[in-house]
Amino acid sequence: MAVLIGAVAPGAWIIAPLIGAMLLVLIAFDGLLAGTLEDFKLETPADTEIGQSTLLLAMAELRRKIAGPPPQIALSMDERLAHRGRRDTALDDQPEPKIWSGKIILTPTRRGTAAIDAVWVRWAGPLGLAHQQRTIALDRKIRIWPDLSPVRSPTLQAYMRDSQFGLVARRIRGEGTQFEALSEFQPGMDRRRIDWKASARHTALYARENEAERDNQIIFALDCGQAMCEPVDGLPRIDRAVSAALTASFIALKGGDRVSLFGFADTPRLATPFITETNAFHRLQTAAASLDYVPREPNFTLALSTLTARLKRRSLIVLFSDFTDLTSAELMLESIGRLVRHHLVIFVTMEDTELSALSTAEPDRLHDIATAVMADRLTRQRALVLERLRRMGVHVIEAPWQTIGFQVIDRYLEAKGAEAIG
Repeated sequence: MAVLIGAVAPGAWIIAPLIGAMLLVLIAFDGLLAGTLEDFKLETPADTEIGQSTLLLAMAELRRKIAGPPPQIALSMDERLAHRGRRDTALDDQPEPKIWSGKIILTPTRRGTAAIDAVWVRWAGPLGLAHQQRTIALDRKIRIWPDLSPVRSPTLQAYMRDSQFGLVARRIRGEGTQFEALSEFQPGMDRRRIDWKASARHTALYARENEAERDNQIIFALDCGQAMCEPVDGLPRIDRAVSAALTASFIALKGGDRVSLFGFADTPRLATPFITETNAFHRLQTAAASLDYVPREPNFTLALSTLTARLKRRSLIVLFSDFTDLTSAELMLESIGRLVRHHLVIFVTMEDTELSALSTAEPDRLHDIATAVMADRLTRQRALVLERLRRMGVHVIEAPWQTIGFQVIDRYLEAKGAEAIG
């Protein structure tokens, strides 16, 4: 505008600085009308679960002379809670005078303790020319736990009403091989259940009553190495595995068995004592929450030999792991081969949907063809490794992450019913 006035009417150049001065006065006046921030509150939960929506409530009290645009806030937080550690939102007017509030929904992507460091509150004058901003330091901590939504799912809750896994687990006589009691032999009973020694002592026929075996040792071994840190549908594979392991461990505790967690990467990282009651399930949850993400290749030889040394009796070992190349798979196969000689092993891995999509995608360029060939080669190598595990006597579960927890439960109950654990 000053250049235009100087070109058209050089003698009126004084108009440009006058307009600038008027604009500065208007901005200052608008800033005064914006008012001051009287109070700010941020309500945060103390705990949340990974992958689940977490609600934060922000409330600001502004003293304004004239109503203006809604204030805005920006939160600085740990990257576990939000992408790049920042979330912005605008506050809405409330029926109460001078009160503005807003909801922020966060979805944690990693376990641990996440901090919300500070909040920036920014509000404008009625003309929108000037803004005031205030920085408020916060020291809020949110503990991010493993996802236990499968345990609370209606499907599992309906299953838990079964007489063997209900609130008070009922012992089922006549099944299994563990001795429970002697009873007089009645017509129609299986003659193979007759205890001849007891019958000879009592001069009458007595039959053995057995029950399903309890007090089995179940170990959930979790690989925290590089391959398990890769995401699947937005969350690391290890977190999907932890959720499945905790779901299956809850069922095992309800069934009267003993459960332990074992975490490893390049070195053993976690080894909990055996838990025997559902009241102590929170100890497993706390231990699983402490599992760290290790961007290094796992040492199966050291980890599984350490696990074997801890076990004094035959146990069921559920191993959650993954592999990317044949070299690391060879070391894994060798270690599992020694483990399966004395224990029942279930190997659990998640389907690689990205690899399947690359191998079946329609190619548009020569680069796409090369990618599809390599993806198909990796898929074949993966199938070969899993087949070698099956031939070694390992039960293999390869399924989408949504179903691995329920498949582990089915395989555990199948082994328990066949008395294959103890």
